[in-house]
Amino acid sequence: MTMTPTSIDRAGRAAIEAHGLRMRFGDVVALDGLDLEVPAGTVFGLLGPNGAGKTTLIRILATLQAPTVGHASVLGHDVAAASLAVRRRVGLAGQFATVDEELTGRENLEMVGRLSRLSRVAARGRADELLERFALTEAADRRAGAYSGGMRRRLDLAAGVVGRPPVVRLDEPTTGLDPRSRQELWSLVAELGDDGTTVLLTTQDLEEADRLARRVAVIHHGRIVAEGLPSELKASVGSSVLSVRVDAAGTRRAAVLLADLSTADTPLVNAADGEIRVPVTGSEAAAEALRRLDRERLAVTSLELERPSLDDVFLHLTGHTADRKATEEAMSG
Repeated sequence: MTMTPTSIDRAGRAAIEAHGLRMRFGDVVALDGLDLEVPAGTVFGLLGPNGAGKTTLIRILATLQAPTVGHASVLGHDVAAASLAVRRRVGLAGQFATVDEELTGRENLEMVGRLSRLSRVAARGRADELLERFALTEAADRRAGAYSGGMRRRLDLAAGVVGRPPVVRLDEPTTGLDPRSRQELWSLVAELGDDGTTVLLTTQDLEEADRLARRVAVIHHGRIVAEGLPSELKASVGSSVLSVRVDAAGTRRAAVLLADLSTADTPLVNAADGEIRVPVTGSEAAAEALRRLDRERLAVTSLELERPSLDDVFLHLTGHTADRKATEEAMSG
């Protein structure tokens, strides 16, 4: 299922466009004719398993790599022919905070402001504004190296928007954060989208994508295999997902028993929690699952039909979960 976005900017362009991108590294095909349009003013989620081509695509959009074939642009500027114009319009917050630990939070932001060609007075004012917005005022004059992980990530995001870039790229922004810090960062990202900033969010945290992204694209084997509203992607899986919980020791056996009920290649398995999620086409699958498990004397803790999640979409489209290793271990024992 591929859905084409129609929301474009006032000049008639999507904020980010990629057409026919192909990239090879020797015998490895990283991108295989990838097409993508990111509507302006949208938080757009880019999902994909490791090795799907996400990193290669992002490097091309960041002007760090030229595609073998095809072209891409940001706000109408070609990433190869007008790389400087692209860099001036894109903010970045990576998977790991890149602030200068020897400088204070305020000094970090003022430095970025000066590098963004703000005057000294304007840089100081912008730093004060962002310190307040990102709840860092009390820690403004402390060394960034003494910040907690969540504070450093907020400072990193603040640094990425000092120059008010119309496009911001976020790469796994909440990796390693505790739940409270993750929620705080999610709120800040949502504010960016509400302000009209185009945010390209690459993540394997499917809850994060579901929470933040207005549109989502799934990349697999170097191509976009689905794109649309999260609700549309969930509907593509089917109307129901059978969630079965058994004793953790019996998860592998249960997954094998229920595999042929799934509309995906394999059930989604969480071995640690003893949960198997099976996309199904009808409610009769629940009764059949219960019969099979009872016949094998596998104790069922719970069994219910639920609406699909983005994790179910990911499994349906790519053949494995966001955490492929966990599923493969559970199925192979």
